[in-house]
Amino acid sequence: MNHKGTKKTKRDFLSVLRVFVVKNLRYALLLPALLFALAPVYWMLTISLKTEVDQFATPPPWFGFTPTLAHYYDAFVTRSFGEYLLNSAIVAVASTACALVIGTLAAYALARFQLPWSLNRRLSLWILSTRMFPAIVTAVPLFLMMRDFRLLNTRASLIIVYTAFNLPFVVWMMRGFLAELPRDLEEAALVDGDSRLGALVRVVLPLVAPGLAATAVFCLIVSWNEFLFALVLTQTDAAMTLPVGIAGRVTQFEIKWGVMSAAATVAIVPILVFALALQKYLVRGLSMGAVKG
Repeated sequence: MNHKGTKKTKRDFLSVLRVFVVKNLRYALLLPALLFALAPVYWMLTISLKTEVDQFATPPPWFGFTPTLAHYYDAFVTRSFGEYLLNSAIVAVASTACALVIGTLAAYALARFQLPWSLNRRLSLWILSTRMFPAIVTAVPLFLMMRDFRLLNTRASLIIVYTAFNLPFVVWMMRGFLAELPRDLEEAALVDGDSRLGALVRVVLPLVAPGLAATAVFCLIVSWNEFLFALVLTQTDAAMTLPVGIAGRVTQFEIKWGVMSAAATVAIVPILVFALALQKYLVRGLSMGAVKG
């Protein structure tokens, strides 16, 4: 009995030890990846709080320096970064909302209505293929179109371009989410007297809210960080977005590292807050359709 009890105790101990090692090994592997990802963000944050003397000190002070808010004052009070931030917020939110509305309606049509000659699948591939072109290919045609419509140096031009740029992704993503829902839900709503659009708004969209959240986060990040079209289509502070404004601090005479870092640090906050607010829906949206019950 004692021998058996000793063997059982030993097995239990080894089992607990194995679970402990596996669990801590997971964190041990995640920690270097986390440090590798957060190191540039921490470096940018410290540069925004350092004086110019500390910025170029050798070796660089990682912790032992006197913080200053002079770069934030220079960026958002002396310079026009506050206006750039407002332009980026308006353009990103408006283009994301337009892309979600138009793209969801198109995705619903592709997921629910059978078109002749297998056009559903072909249209989906054609729509997605527009994302395969390099963005620089369309820069000159878009510039000429916006010039003819007198939309250069306006937020409207960026909203139109970003909406068109995000539409293929929205259609492709939402079509997959909508295809997972059974048609019986909408048919029951139609039998009860609801319209097709009413069934979409009141029945379908609440069920695919996680997918909408995941798609919205992606579109917002793409619109917020976009640089090429904002550089080509805007030349004045009235419509210039934050990425272009930050890049403008690199001149032939000097590079304003502190001002650039301060503006970039502030630029991270809105997207981070939005992603954290939708984190619950984001995780569910990215996993929708992965497992079928």
